[in-house]
Amino acid sequence: MHDLDHIAEAYIAAWNETDAVRRGTLIGRAFTPEIGYRDPVMQGEGHEAINTLIAGVQHQFPGFRFALRGKPDGFSDTIRFSWTLGPNGTSVIEGTDFGLIEGGRLKQVTGFLDKIPAQ
Repeated sequence: MHDLDHIAEAYIAAWNETDAVRRGTLIGRAFTPEIGYRDPVMQGEGHEAINTLIAGVQHQFPGFRFALRGKPDGFSDTIRFSWTLGPNGTSVIEGTDFGLIEGGRLKQVTGFLDKIPAQ
């Protein structure tokens, strides 16, 4: 059985880390080396690509932080969790991610955007 809370928290920690070196360490803890990530806006394969995606989101939304919304759930080798993104604990963007777990880390993540600002 996987510790779903730990897996989701490691994911959020990686997305919130602004220091590239520390973020690289957190990415290694949260994701397998062959991680595949995709959502409606971006996609990438491997640790370097994930680091680049995270840096891009941080550049686009300076000062915003991710937070878990609700409790992660899943079964077998899968996880589902929801998150928020915004400044000072507010929720500007919300999403739900589904992942495949291998060895306690995420091997594949597919993200969905549940709430985005009006354009």
